[in-house]
Amino acid sequence: MKDSRNIFRLTHQDGHGRARTGFIDLPHGSVRTPAFMPVGTNATVKAMTKDWLEEIGFEIILANTYHLYLRPGSEIIRAAGGLHGFSGWKGNFLTDSGGFQVFSLSSFRKITREGVKFRSHIDGSAHFLTPETVVGLQADFNSDIQMQLDVCTGFGTEWKKANEALIITTDWAKRAKRAWESTADEYQGVLFPIVQGNFYRDLRERSVESVVALDAPGIAIGGLSVGEPREVYAEFLEFTSKLLPDEKPRYVMGIGTPDYILDAVANGIDIFDCVLPSRNARNGSLFTRDGTIAIKKERYARDFGPIDPECGCKVCREYSRAYLRHLYKNDEILSSMLATYHNLAFMHTLLREIRQAIDGDTFTEYRAKFLARYTGGEA
Repeated sequence: MKDSRNIFRLTHQDGHGRARTGFIDLPHGSVRTPAFMPVGTNATVKAMTKDWLEEIGFEIILANTYHLYLRPGSEIIRAAGGLHGFSGWKGNFLTDSGGFQVFSLSSFRKITREGVKFRSHIDGSAHFLTPETVVGLQADFNSDIQMQLDVCTGFGTEWKKANEALIITTDWAKRAKRAWESTADEYQGVLFPIVQGNFYRDLRERSVESVVALDAPGIAIGGLSVGEPREVYAEFLEFTSKLLPDEKPRYVMGIGTPDYILDAVANGIDIFDCVLPSRNARNGSLFTRDGTIAIKKERYARDFGPIDPECGCKVCREYSRAYLRHLYKNDEILSSMLATYHNLAFMHTLLREIRQAIDGDTFTEYRAKFLARYTGGEA
């Protein structure tokens, strides 16, 4: 039977706030925090090899239970030795439960107290998932961190519907915990229940209370960055995070721009993920310290400098803006590969600098200086 062992080791908390550094100890190695997780929905980060991810320095990536359940299916992944054997990635995997994908496919699903019925976006076939089956799927995947099945509600949802969704999510968290505790001894992955409650303080408080009572190894904050204004995101991130216990690792789901990440770190968040850095890269939007640039612009046609002169990644060392624009304009596959490498390397460097600033008690100054330059640049 699984226990809720302490998997988080605090190394330092900034002397002027809640930002902190530490380690999350997982079956495939310890993860230095704060940490950004690239999104590898189908057990691959699009346009990246596992060797490149390791070369940059990532210690954990995200894969999605919904997509992997539909294709190739848990039986194939289990037979391959879980996601690690299947993909060759030797680091950690966090797997999302698929709750957000079901939320996004609202016209194809029906939520009941027992579970969720939905139709595959691939072939229209009917499926039914419960909190217990989702735990079992993620155990088949050998996920290092697995998420409970939850009900996510969008910005603008009325209190009554948000409350109904929270009641279901709370019950599903309890069922997921029982199912996780009953998984085979050889499966060492941990479960994170999810705080929901939409943008209502009373619901958020109630959700935190029930999640904390489960005493799971870690806690996730869901239902943010779902269409709300930035100031609402910041308000409810701060409100929710202050209610969480210090000894548990904290995960905010679905954030991936420097400003949102810096907000999260300031509120004591340890890990976060988002598809945005890699998706934007494929669309020609590249990170620099002076803001993002759209590489398709004519102004870069004869610009033989790097994407970001201060970036030390191999793309910035070896390729020019003019060449990257040429690749993008000609729909070359290499365009997505190099742009994604750079954006993820930029994010990894940002998190390394954040950890250094926290350890030096200078995070507040670092954040202000970084954002003044980043938000003042031209796109």
